[in-house]
Amino acid sequence: MPSLSAVTGWSMAGIAAIGAAVAGDLPLQMPNAGTPAPQMPAEDDMGRPKPLELPKDVEAKLAGVDKAKVDFLKSGVTGRYVEKDALFARIRTGKPEEISAYIDAMQALHAQVEFKAGRDVAAIPLDTRSPWFNAWKARRPNSVDPKRDVGPIELTRYVGGWGGGFATFAGAPVAMTPEDLKAGKVDVAIVGAPLDMGSGWRNAIDGPRAMRMTGGAAGNDMYSMINPNAALKIVDYGDIAIDQNSTERSVDHVREMVAEIARTGAIPIVIGGDHSLEYPNVAAAADVHGKGNVGVIHFDSHYDIGRGRVHLLDHGQPVYRVINEGHVRASDYIQVGLRARGPDLETFGWMRNKGMKYHTMVEVEKWGWDKVMARALKEARGGTKKLWISFDVDVLDPAFMPGTGTPVPGGLTMREAQPIMRNLCAENDIAGIDIVEVAPYLDTSYKTALNSNFLLNACLAGIAMRKKGLKPGYLNPVSVDHGLDSYYGKKN
Repeated sequence: MPSLSAVTGWSMAGIAAIGAAVAGDLPLQMPNAGTPAPQMPAEDDMGRPKPLELPKDVEAKLAGVDKAKVDFLKSGVTGRYVEKDALFARIRTGKPEEISAYIDAMQALHAQVEFKAGRDVAAIPLDTRSPWFNAWKARRPNSVDPKRDVGPIELTRYVGGWGGGFATFAGAPVAMTPEDLKAGKVDVAIVGAPLDMGSGWRNAIDGPRAMRMTGGAAGNDMYSMINPNAALKIVDYGDIAIDQNSTERSVDHVREMVAEIARTGAIPIVIGGDHSLEYPNVAAAADVHGKGNVGVIHFDSHYDIGRGRVHLLDHGQPVYRVINEGHVRASDYIQVGLRARGPDLETFGWMRNKGMKYHTMVEVEKWGWDKVMARALKEARGGTKKLWISFDVDVLDPAFMPGTGTPVPGGLTMREAQPIMRNLCAENDIAGIDIVEVAPYLDTSYKTALNSNFLLNACLAGIAMRKKGLKPGYLNPVSVDHGLDSYYGKKN
């Protein structure tokens, strides 16, 4: 049998590119402003083939071809492998035997790509006979340790200076159990979740370690002149156990641990790890605060509502899983910073029909950050009691975040991102935050971890502002006009 590339004239890379650009009958290029928008589909499961209408001259060329093959063309599945105009052109110029071989090749490929029971393994079973089946996440009983009073444990050795003990998030004391969080009346528990499998092993596993070892999360916030470490009771809650051979097993345990923190009244801040974590994080928030009570602002250059993939969860699918399982209403999901190659028109249509709100960098370019974030903030406070902030660091421009697995040019600057995060946390009742996709080995400097920590500091400062009753956008007068005059007009 001839190869598909020989029959169609397309390489596999070209076929993949067409498959990404063409979903059914959508045009290859974005229409201009004068082109009517295509009808947006309402169905959940996009990517299914849409019937293909054959031009009359093409049908005439197929008159002598087996009906089953013609029906195969009309089913529309060929849109996955070749663009319809190229398909029609090949049929128009081909001889009957060439056309038949052409369709044979696509049918043969189609038979290979879809799941077939009895031929394909649906899942690789785990060995439930292993005596260590749950050892990776089994909790160490307190009784095997020396007896101590419950509460946060300070790990610094020295009174002054930075470092000199054990590295922790924001230089905070550590807590090991929910009892520690309750006894310490902890406001914020920062926890690592070094999941890497969901991104295809791009070094997100080292995100928590790098952020612990790099400064920037602790100390004074000059904008508000608040030191979150003094204003809040912050702890490092260690790392959540991850099975790096199973995203599915890992996220189940992450969900348990994030819920464990939230039930004590502390705000969980999850340091990833890849963006698959958004799914268990938000699901845990809904478990504790109730479905329908949690909204999400999702900062990302990618939309992360992938579906129809072989794996049910990876770092490009968490939003779909959260919405599809009903943890958060689609109308309470707000995306900010989108600018990657996707989504296409069909996916934007899906989001719009579901009621999602999205704010692309195109929108930012037209209206500016102040207007866009004012709108996003209004949407975030719409119909929920709590807000989860999911922050993929690739929403920032690679100039500021080179150490991430899927960088996209044209993103936020740190100067924009810090006040955005500070004000979000000051203005909303925060259910939790995740900062994900920090991959330090992809960064020849240490700026990715450093800048991520400064964003964490801005979040903590915003939470402290809200606790103190300060309005979002508050700037301490000592930091403005050197605290002496009103040269620029009325102070905040």
